[in-house]
Formats: sequence, structure tokens, C-alpha cells
Amino acid sequence: MIDFYHETLKQSPDALQYLESRGLNHPELINTFKLGFANRTLGYRLPEKNRKAGAEIRGRLQSVGILRKTGHEHFNGCLVVPVINEAHQVKEVYGRKILGSKLRKGTAQHLYLPGEHQGVWNAQCLAASDEIILCESLIDAMSFWVNGLRNVTTSYGTNGFTEELLNAFIQHEIKRVLIAYDRDEAGDNAAKKLAEHLKKYDIDCYRVLFPKGMDVNEYALQMNPADKALGLVVRKAEPMLSAKKRNDNESLKAEKTVNQEKETPPDLVAELPEPTAQVQPKVVSDVEAHINEREIKIVLGDRCYRVRGLSKNLSYDQLKVNVMVNKDEAIHVDTLELYNAKQRQTFIKIASSELGVEFDVIKKDLGKVLLKLEALQDEQIENKNQSAETNIELDEQEKNEALALLKDKNLLQRILSDFNECGVVGEETNKLVGYLASVSRKLDKPLAVIIQSSSAAGKSSLMDAVLNLMPEEERVQYSAMTGQSLFYMGETNLKNKILAIAEEEGAENASYALKLLQSEGEITIASTGKNATTGNMETQTYHVEGPVMLFLTTTAIDIDEELLNRCLVLTVNESGEQTEAIQQIQRMNQTLDGLLQSEIKSDLIKVHRNAQRLLRPLKVVNPYAEYLTFRSDKTRTRRDHVKYLTLIQTIALLHQYQRPIKTVTHQERVVEYVEVTLDDIDRANQLSHEILGKTLDELPPQTRKLLSLINHLVKTQCKAQGMDRTDYRFSRRTIREVTGWSDGQLKIHCGRLEEMEYLLVHRGGRGKLIEYELLYDGELKTERHMMGLIDVELLKQKYEYAAQKSGQKGNKSAPSQGQVSAKSDSGVVYFFTIILLANLFIIRLCKN
Repeated sequence: MIDFYHETLKQSPDALQYLESRGLNHPELINTFKLGFANRTLGYRLPEKNRKAGAEIRGRLQSVGILRKTGHEHFNGCLVVPVINEAHQVKEVYGRKILGSKLRKGTAQHLYLPGEHQGVWNAQCLAASDEIILCESLIDAMSFWVNGLRNVTTSYGTNGFTEELLNAFIQHEIKRVLIAYDRDEAGDNAAKKLAEHLKKYDIDCYRVLFPKGMDVNEYALQMNPADKALGLVVRKAEPMLSAKKRNDNESLKAEKTVNQEKETPPDLVAELPEPTAQVQPKVVSDVEAHINEREIKIVLGDRCYRVRGLSKNLSYDQLKVNVMVNKDEAIHVDTLELYNAKQRQTFIKIASSELGVEFDVIKKDLGKVLLKLEALQDEQIENKNQSAETNIELDEQEKNEALALLKDKNLLQRILSDFNECGVVGEETNKLVGYLASVSRKLDKPLAVIIQSSSAAGKSSLMDAVLNLMPEEERVQYSAMTGQSLFYMGETNLKNKILAIAEEEGAENASYALKLLQSEGEITIASTGKNATTGNMETQTYHVEGPVMLFLTTTAIDIDEELLNRCLVLTVNESGEQTEAIQQIQRMNQTLDGLLQSEIKSDLIKVHRNAQRLLRPLKVVNPYAEYLTFRSDKTRTRRDHVKYLTLIQTIALLHQYQRPIKTVTHQERVVEYVEVTLDDIDRANQLSHEILGKTLDELPPQTRKLLSLINHLVKTQCKAQGMDRTDYRFSRRTIREVTGWSDGQLKIHCGRLEEMEYLLVHRGGRGKLIEYELLYDGELKTERHMMGLIDVELLKQKYEYAAQKSGQKGNKSAPSQGQVSAKSDSGVVYFFTIILLANLFIIRLCKN
């Protein structure tokens, strides 16, 4: 029945709203104590009472009190709170009507099962602590529990302290009971009577005092934050009747001191904040601590506390550390969350036993340690925030070296040369594109790069080589990302930075967020979370601001098309010549020259990082933009066109120290910018032929390479055997012997060639040999070419002609095409059109 009510609660908005109104809508509370709700549907779930099974089940439910003699549910419309013992037996059930004042006058608001009260609620806490908070009702006890004070149990009303509860206190050797009954006449009288009773069993009692007329739940709802307010009233609990003498001189002295200070007992409520005020006590610890990078040591009397792990606590919401306390040769060590009352109590109890020290002594020690660690944590978080906001200042020599790099007339060639000096051989295009893409982080729409290759081909080394030349504070690197991690990275933690992920597969769950961040420049998510002030669940918005430059690697043959068309795809050179060159570098690194070269490498890396720090995020204007051309035969070229334009902008941005910085005033704001040159476009065209030409190819690079090898195999064998290409058959084994590729690679790439109808399977099946026929009979181009890009010389002619006709030659910007056509003579236009088309035809013919 409890399981049934528990599931009903989870599906009942009214019951969950009631828990919310009492500050108890806490998933852990609901699941730990099996809270439920009786919604009057039980009768529909039971067999009819005129059936044997129905009569038997209903009779059993009536015998335990779930059903009344009338057949109605006893807890109709109630929040159901079971009392379950340590053997998982339900001993008692409490019901609280959730409609309250809406019920008929005289309806009982609080219900229990018939008979005497049985069971101890939250009995497991008695074993963890010798100090227990005792409430008047289950609602009050749960209010303490959800606010972190979990050493709490309850009686069944002011007169409901049972013998079973007393026996449990005695069995678990409870020393102190903090009575948190309501602050009314009935609660005060019951607390006084209970203290006198517990005194006989050597149990000290303290009165937890709330403002007059208030109970625990009402006080918690009005205080902000509730957990600190409840913690404060518990710490200020007032001693009631002392227990019997225990031959403890220190305890006797402490009692005398307390009595001397209380000449006239003050009203504790006067010291407490008003319910409408916010409780934010600030306590400063003056404990001396010896701190080094590994640990913190605090000496209190003859006890020494060693704390490790504080550096990991970079949030004010947690303080999880490893604490070791020792006295002479006795020692106790544990890892605990200091903000968790139950864990603190467990540590204190065991430590006092191990060291032979009074419980209260360790308790006070741990309080001092906690306050000291809080102060150190505040300082740690503030320092981190300041360091994140502090720009790195370069000295004069570092600045001059960085400027010398940025002002080098052959800057792009210098970058490639420095890569070689750093031990990165070959991959000229990939290195330069990767470097330029990283520079694009300073633009409004940065590039994204994905490096694709087979395993162990060097994709990670290439990415690391590029990132090594970028400042540490402007790149964020991960091995993997979970699906929601990107949304919680802080609003500006990624702005104008490089986000590098070692394997694209490691970010598969976060691919949706990555794609949005790349295309939209920002991401936003609405998530349910607990309000840190009220403790209530609410919708919270998390925003991550871009732009961000995305850098990925992958071994996958088939890449997510949505991700692919947002990225520049770089493929690693997997030829034998490249492998031999890499091995030569690896061997050289083991020599004395290699050792000396590593020193040069560190200097080069430092210069490049400083140069990147000097780059300003200027705007880039392309005066030739309207005369550029790009292929438009596929819809995906809309995004590729943007990559092409961004590549031109990035090259211009990198050369900002070699260009005049121009300004323009727009809407009372001064905008600084640099202009694109024809050289920038020429170099971007060269890179686009190689990079975008591959991206728009229907075959992945490795698959096209295999097709080239198969084509050569077929051509050679047909010539040697004097047979037609259509008659030649070959197997994967033949390909494997000729190419040296693994069988796993061949299965993947041959499958792709089959799908694209480059290979035809003639026969195969279980136990039969698969043979292929090569359907492709064309010659493969060895040089990539991106069709549709205008030649720079032709672009220059068009630009100069337009400038002449508009009378604006030498002006800062080119005339629009509309202006050119409006002022042109029709005969002249016709003549020059023929000349331009002829030039274009001759240039392309020569390239082919």
C-alpha cells in the first residue's frame, strides 16, 4: 500500500504543490521516506468486494486500518508519511489533509493508524550521532531534514513520546536531545515535562527556541536562507535540566560558567532575526593555519588537524575535504562534506573515540576548522576570478619579438617555417589552415576545423602543434563532453576562445550544442533547478556566449553531415613518405641536436603566443567582396561560401600590423578596421582549392586514395594480361597484398565504393569469395581544384575597370555593380566582356 501511495504522489500535481508550499518538495526526501498520497483511487484498483479475492484483500486492509469499516480509505486526501523501521517494516502511518481550510468544519487534519503509536521515524540517524533533534510532528522533522540537519526524529505530538522512542535513545547511547517542539504553551509544557523524564536516563536536554507561536516548518518557510537560520537556532539551543552527575569535572565547570553568566535568563528570541529578515551570519575565524600547496595544518591544543583537497572546492555550495586529526599516536582520517551535518557528527563521534577526547572538544575543533576553511575558500575563489580577468602583460623584449613576427613580410611562410622548427614535418596546408582558423577566434564568425584520419596517423599531434602556438588563456581543451556540459560553462567562459576536443566521438552527446554554438554564436537552455535562496524548484536559464572557434579530431569515415558542413575538414597525409619523415624526426629528437632543438621550440612557442596576445579583434572590410565568385550547384555551398570569405578575413586580420588601421564613425561610434588585399584573396584561393575542394568531394579522402590505388592495380594488370577492364576481377585479398592496408580499413572503404557504384560485386555469400569489378574508368586528378573561384588577376581587372568608370579610382572602397552599369557605354561594356571571358577561358584551360 505504501508503494502504491508513493507512486500516486509522484503523479499528483496537487500533492506535489502541497509539498512545495511546505518547503518539502525534495526528491531525496520523497524517495528516502516513501512519501505518498491517497487520492481516493484505491477502490478502483481492488477486486470487487462481492468476489472472494476482493473480500479477502479488503478485510486485510481494514484490519490494519487502511480501510475503514465503511469501506472508505482512512487517509483519503492525505499526504501519507510511513514510519519504517530498520528492518524495512511499516510500523506507523501518518496522514495530513492537504486541502486544509477547504475541508468541512470539524474534519480531522492529522490522522494515524488505529491503535498505539509504533516505530521510530528516521531511526538510522540514531546510530550516526549521539545528539538528536526531537520534533513534535513529522512535518517539522522533515523541515530539518531537507535543510541539511538530518540527525532528527519526532514524537507523535506533544504527548506522543513513546517508550519505543526512549528505548531507542538508550540503546544508541544518545547524550543530548534538542527539543524542537512548537513555541506555544503546549509545546513549552511538553518540552519541560520530557526534559524531566529524560534526566533520569542521563540524557541532557536543550530547548530549540523559535519566535513565540511558531513551529519549525513555519519558521523555515519565512527565513531566507532556511538552512542557515535553522542551523543558528540549533546552535543557540538553551540548556534545560542537566542530567545526573557523570564525574566529569570539565562538564561541571562548564555548567557553573553558564549559570554565572545567566543572572537573568534572557529571551533567546530577542537574539534571533525577525522572520522577514535575511539571515546571513558572517563569522571570521582567527585560527592560525600553516598552508602549503598540498595541505593545510591547524593546531588546536594537543590536537593537530591536516586538511587536503580544499583547492578543488571552487564553489560556495560545497566544502568537501579530507581531514586527519591526530593526538600523540592516536589518529583518525576521513573524507567528508563539512556542510553535511550527518557527516560532521559521524566524524566527531569516531574521532573522539579514537583519540580519547570528549565529544564536545572535537565538535568545537571542527567548527573552528570549518570557519577557517571557509575564509580560505573565499580567498581562493576571489583569487581565481581575479586571475581569470587579468590580462598578461608583456615586457619590452617580449613585445618587440612578437611584433617582429607579426610584421614579417613573409608571415605565412614564417609560420610554416616555425612549425618545422618545432618538429612538425610536412602537412603544410593543414598547419597553415589550422593556424589561421585559430586566429579567426577573434572574428565575429570564427572558422571550425575537424581533422580526419585513421588511428595513429597523427591527427592529435597536428592539433596539439597548432594549439601549442596559441595562448593558454585563450583555449579550452577537453577529451570528452557530456550532453549538457556545454550549457553550464559560464556565460563568457568561451567567448573568443578555442574549444578543442580530442575526439569528435567524445563530444557526440554534445554535438547538438556544439553545432548551435558554431552557427548561432551562442546557446541558451532552460533547466529546472533549486533556488539557492528559497530552496524552491524553479526554471533557470543558462546562457553561453560565443563566438568560439571549434577544433575537433576524428577517426570516423562518416562524419555527421550537420557538423561537417560547419567545419573545414583537414585530412592527414598517411603516405609512406610522410611516415618516413616523421620517424626521422622522432629519431633526431633522441640526439643532442634534438635536445638543443627543444630549447628553440619553447622560445618559438613563447613568441607565437605573445604575438597572438597582441592581435586585436578588429573589423575586416573586403573591398573586392562583390566581385568574388563561388560555385552554387549545391545548397551546402552557402555555408562553404561563408568559410571562404572568413578565411580571407582571417588572413587580413593576421596581417593587421602590416596594414594601416582605418576608422569610420557610425552612429557616434568609431569603428576601426583593416582592409583585405589581393594577396589575401590569392592565398585564400590557394588554400580553398585544397581544403574546400576536398570538403565538397563525394568521397572521403582515404576512400578516394584507395580508389586511386585500385585504379592503378586494374590498369597495370589489364595491360600485363592483355584483357579488358570489364573482364578483370579482384578480391579484397588482392587489394590488401598490393596496398598493405588492413582488412578492417578495406571493408569500410570498399563498402563506400560499392555504395557510390565505383565497385561492382559479382558474386559472394556464405563460404564464397567476394570479387569486385572496377566500374570507374576515368583518370583521377592528383591536384585538388575548387571550381568557381575567380582568378586574382581577373578580379584586379574587374575592380580597376569599375573604379575607372565610376570616377573613384584610388578611393577607399570599390563602386557597386549598379553604379558601373549605370555609367557605362553599352559598346565598351560589350567589348570588355568579350576580353574578360576570353581571359577566363585561357586561364582555366592552362590550369587543366
